[in-house]
Amino acid sequence: MNVPPILSTKLLTKNYGKTCALDRLSLDIYPGEIFGLLGPNGSGKSTAIRLMLGFHRASSGSLEIAGFDPWRQSVEVRRRVAYLPGELRLYENLTGRKLVHFLLQLRQEKPDDRVEKLAKQFGIDLDIPLTEMSSGMKRKVALITVLTPQVPIIILDEPTNALDPVMRDELLNQLRLAQSEGKTILFSSHILSEVESICDRVGILRRGKLVHLQSIAELREGRKIEIDLPQLPQTGPDHLPFTGKRFPDGKIHFNFYGHADQLVAWLNQLGVLDVRIEPLGLIGIYQRFHGTVE
Repeated sequence: MNVPPILSTKLLTKNYGKTCALDRLSLDIYPGEIFGLLGPNGSGKSTAIRLMLGFHRASSGSLEIAGFDPWRQSVEVRRRVAYLPGELRLYENLTGRKLVHFLLQLRQEKPDDRVEKLAKQFGIDLDIPLTEMSSGMKRKVALITVLTPQVPIIILDEPTNALDPVMRDELLNQLRLAQSEGKTILFSSHILSEVESICDRVGILRRGKLVHLQSIAELREGRKIEIDLPQLPQTGPDHLPFTGKRFPDGKIHFNFYGHADQLVAWLNQLGVLDVRIEPLGLIGIYQRFHGTVE
């Protein structure tokens, strides 16, 4: 990209004693981008986010958000970031409305009609005390606290926890609206379908290391093909050496990136007995590093 990144890490590392929680993470996230950070518990997602917010100090490497170092200039970073943690700790003695207003006032912002609009979209009564709310209701209030501030960056750690499917879809809609306003969103999740539907790019972490970066636009061009042929072809649809594999059931499996008409023309030349074509999807890439997704 021609524009400089709004969030940049270089060889960012965090050790806890002899345990390396984050291992030389180098990553650039750009203005207006929705970036998905993937990985199971223990992969380094939460450690990376805590470093980005200045909650922990890096063991080595560098990190900048909007030109500021989160550890040395934490106030400047937090002025520019709205953050939703995976595990909520709210001021239970307040109503939802008072909590939203209080957090906005800390940023020297005045509550406006965005608060009411979001409350309506999420179906939440903000005048109920937090002590009387379910975990899902509290999650909705917390989401309003990060969606209302006028900040350039939103960081969300497992934001759809405790939300039903309808509210999950509504949250994704709200994140798309935030992106249309120019905001940058870092979205940590273990739900691959959510990440695939909303993110521009994803990064997969494994044991603290960034093992894969993927553009979702490129991913959507991919197809997973299963064909029934007497023998393996010598060349693929793009006339390069064929890299497919025959499985015990006799079917040949391979992945294809390119235009569908090129694929169909190639299949017609082969005299295919049977064919199955599916979107490639994130799940296959994720399973390459983390095994079966339940």
